[in-house]
Amino acid sequence: MSNNTNTRSTGIPFNSVSYSLYPAGRRGKHKIFIGMAPGVGKTYRMLEEGHALKHEGIDVIVGLLETHGRKKTVEKAEGLEILPRKQFPQGNLMLTDMDTDTILKRSPQLVLIDELAHTNVPGSPREKRYEDVEVVLAAGIDVYSTMNVQHLESLNDLVARITGVVVRERVPDRIMDEADEIVVVDVTPETLQERLLEGKIYPPQKIQQSLDNFFQRRNLIALRELALREVADNVEENAIALRARFANATTPNGQSCNIHERVLVCVSTYPNSVQLLRRGARLANYMNAPLYTLFVAEPERFLTKEESLHIYTCEKLCKEFEGTFLRFNNTNVANAIAEVAEKYRITQIVIGESQRSRWQMLLKGSLTQKLVRLLKNIDLHIIASEKMVSPK
Repeated sequence: MSNNTNTRSTGIPFNSVSYSLYPAGRRGKHKIFIGMAPGVGKTYRMLEEGHALKHEGIDVIVGLLETHGRKKTVEKAEGLEILPRKQFPQGNLMLTDMDTDTILKRSPQLVLIDELAHTNVPGSPREKRYEDVEVVLAAGIDVYSTMNVQHLESLNDLVARITGVVVRERVPDRIMDEADEIVVVDVTPETLQERLLEGKIYPPQKIQQSLDNFFQRRNLIALRELALREVADNVEENAIALRARFANATTPNGQSCNIHERVLVCVSTYPNSVQLLRRGARLANYMNAPLYTLFVAEPERFLTKEESLHIYTCEKLCKEFEGTFLRFNNTNVANAIAEVAEKYRITQIVIGESQRSRWQMLLKGSLTQKLVRLLKNIDLHIIASEKMVSPK
């Protein structure tokens, strides 16, 4: 199976092998990290994937980074080449913005560009940052970018009704429609509010004002739903188009080509598995797709009574969602997931973010990283949640 695909995804970064397969004069691939609000971790996730690709030998640079003084974002950018901003004199002021010309001259394989909806400073060759991104893509350079769902043009009126805020910086829907991959970076409204209170999003003087206005829980719930629905709808539209185009498609070997969506939720003994299962069920419902739930048990490890009860709860909930519960014994969780995905022709996989410490991930690698290497043409949804302790 070729690694040079052009399908929309919601989690899997571009495979590094494909960089050597692109023909000369190709248009770059565009991957968008979208979230419901500032602070969900879009930039962090983009930088994280940039590091992973750099580690695999890809030429990655940061074209424009907006850290907003967030410590973890600043730290995550360390080790990546960051291009200096271009200066634009405005009277007694010196404004700065992304230097698109330098990006084109530098010609990396991948450039990371923050805040897609940004309006460029006066004097810039183009009015909007997404227009600069289009120029970079036209030059054959791949782009990772970030945006919040409220900046999507078609949602402007709805967002204003929900939040009372008229968003001035907007991105045309066609930018998302033309994107090769879209990743929803998602946290719960409660987690986002906690981050705000801890000073991880805005400085102290802006916290209460934000909580009283845009960051009200009801606003965040509605925006979160918009972000999830927008990507699910786009995936469904692509699936419908593919079904119409390849209704009788076959592989080069003469086998029928499966293009129906199938959702697999990977659960474990961690309590957030129930949350993952519910999220996967909603995704399956949006796509009118069958739902599968997988628990991979270690053959030499016996579950405690509490853990067994938790897995039983997941199985019961899966059946309530009219899904199929699968249980396999395997010491290698990633390999087991990949084998099940191939056997059941899975197209969408839902997993939770890693519960391992940073040191554990450095030493052993994360499940996400392993799945990215193993899976081909499968969308990977990584659902963030509050850190929870495994049942004893």
